[in-house]
Amino acid sequence: MTDSTGTLVRIGRITGIAVLVLAAMVALGPLLWTITTSLRTPAEAFSNPPQWIPLHPDFSNYSAVFDKIPIGRFFFNSVIVTGLIVIGQTITCTLSGYAFAMVSFPGRSLIFGIFLATMMVPLQTIIIPVFVIIRYLGLSDSPLSLVVSALGSAFGTFLMRQYFMQMPKELGEAARIDGAGHFQTFLLIYAKMAGPAIATLAILNFSGFWAEFYRPLIFLQTQDNFTLPLGLVGLQGNLGTGSISVVLAGVVLAILPSVVLFIFAQRYFIAGITAGASR
Repeated sequence: MTDSTGTLVRIGRITGIAVLVLAAMVALGPLLWTITTSLRTPAEAFSNPPQWIPLHPDFSNYSAVFDKIPIGRFFFNSVIVTGLIVIGQTITCTLSGYAFAMVSFPGRSLIFGIFLATMMVPLQTIIIPVFVIIRYLGLSDSPLSLVVSALGSAFGTFLMRQYFMQMPKELGEAARIDGAGHFQTFLLIYAKMAGPAIATLAILNFSGFWAEFYRPLIFLQTQDNFTLPLGLVGLQGNLGTGSISVVLAGVVLAILPSVVLFIFAQRYFIAGITAGASR
């Protein structure tokens, strides 16, 4: 390697690192502002220029969250709703992804294409029919309305199908020669091999539905049934006169479960999203 080539490589690496640092600052800036503002007094919240590091952190904003809203109840509702959705979508998407990847049946490609096309339909365009169905089932103003309407996912099916398609089909053929059916083959062989993809799907679903606001706003009316994102609106007070510091303290408490989950499950998440990258 010549000196000029080595210099270009070093410049490229430095430039890449600088771009990554800049991107990290842009991504983490709002989060840092949220955390620091939650530790300021209301009078300091809109100081100009912003005080990124509070000189006198005020942790009373966090205790005020518990005084103003029943955050424990909202947290419990979110855990139940998000947990059931994650379990439900993991089961349905894994099974449907396996079927589209490993099971031959008439019209498979056409059905899968139509299934994927639903990803291009915004939720806002179908929310009224979904609400009518939920009301017909007697689940209106119930946390189960959020679960039942989210048990299927085109994206989750696509993710699992792509993962299963990378697996050797010879294993399934050998199992069927030994007398195993499709479900036994899936459960005893392929499901065990799909651990990283299942973990990735579960993490993405948890992050998405834990922070979901739109469907709970439409489906829920009783405060006792509110999920955490919808319940945090109560911190704004009448006509938005509440303290922004208290609101952001509630936001920090709400995002903690997602952060903790990612910290402990990032190994499986990275393994899932990088699977097959070297193929």
